[in-house]
Amino acid sequence: MILIRDSFGRPVLNFRVAVTQKCNLQCPFCHREGEDAATGTEMTPEEIARITDIAASLGITKVKLTGGEPLIRSDIAEIARRVSQIPTIEDLAMTTNGVLLREKAEEVHANGVKRLNISFVSLDVQTYQKVTGGRLENTLAGIREAARVGFYPIKLNMVILKDVNEDEVDRIIQFSRENGLVLQLIELEPINIDTNYYSEHHQNLSRMEERLKKEAISVQTRRYMQNRRVYSLLGVKVEVVNPIENTEFCAHCTRLRLTSDGKLKPCLMREDNLVDLLTPLRAGADDTTLTSLFVKAVERREPFFKSAKRA
Repeated sequence: MILIRDSFGRPVLNFRVAVTQKCNLQCPFCHREGEDAATGTEMTPEEIARITDIAASLGITKVKLTGGEPLIRSDIAEIARRVSQIPTIEDLAMTTNGVLLREKAEEVHANGVKRLNISFVSLDVQTYQKVTGGRLENTLAGIREAARVGFYPIKLNMVILKDVNEDEVDRIIQFSRENGLVLQLIELEPINIDTNYYSEHHQNLSRMEERLKKEAISVQTRRYMQNRRVYSLLGVKVEVVNPIENTEFCAHCTRLRLTSDGKLKPCLMREDNLVDLLTPLRAGADDTTLTSLFVKAVERREPFFKSAKRA
């Protein structure tokens, strides 16, 4: 199998497919996979599967369904089924806010999604409602149902917000320990969010990470996930997602994104180098043409923060 690399020698291993930009929450920190605005166009399950099959032919084995909120789509199980049936796709995961998991976890799991990342802000009912506009009890019920049907691992994505939830880290570490979850602490990013919100709520995680390092039984570095560190504490793992505005993050990026309206997005931080796949696909393009467009998108990948050396 071909392992496609960009001109900086970085392999493309992970394909993030945004299936919608719609969401049932209103989290002000959501970067929407770098999409500036929804166009109203969404790919069909058949179109998503065909584009993913092209990705798989180039050596990509890991797919994550994202959004928006993927579970809003009434055909999300069909999307999962079609993608999971591509023979060389080894890992199908999903990001979700968890609100609809209580109703949809079993069906989605049965159709091939095995791992989840769940956006999780707070264990405080009022804080959760204030930040997201939703109800904490719905997400907690979704987490319980996801664990019951067998998703593994289930990761909580906790964006740290200064003066909002930074004092809850220990409590959520304990919650993760008690429920067999992996906790990801994520530094707030200035992508698609209000600049004043970022200035007010950005919290550097270096001090928090130093504390984790002291408490950890062991520390693992995930080479193909931007060299992020995983701290194994007693009975729980905690990952720290460092800010992307650094050369280390860019130098080890292995992701390519597909926007909800069918464009390949080589870099989360840019909107000026997208490659449209959906328009030629709907115009009848064959697989050779679509593959060449896919390769073109990979060739456009370059570190946004450019001290990364070429291979």
